[in-house]
Amino acid sequence: MIRKIVIAPIRFYQHFISPLLPPSCRYYPTCSAYTVQAITKHGAILGILMGIARILRCNPFVRGGYDPVPDHFSLRRNEQDKQHD
Repeated sequence: MIRKIVIAPIRFYQHFISPLLPPSCRYYPTCSAYTVQAITKHGAILGILMGIARILRCNPFVRGGYDPVPDHFSLRRNEQDKQHD
């Protein structure tokens, strides 16, 4: 129940605000999709923390690329992606 309440504003952003803005996320999945996946996988509190960390990583000074939600809680970029570089 709490997860649905926390995800609702993100879904609102994805459907009504994001289409009005130019694409700017440097990662795949996008930061909002990543946050929803993190909340679904790790719960509301940890998922929100992971989403915030992801948004802070998404800036013009990073390369970006594929960065899926890790199976275990982490505020860092998914280590599996680094192995494929």
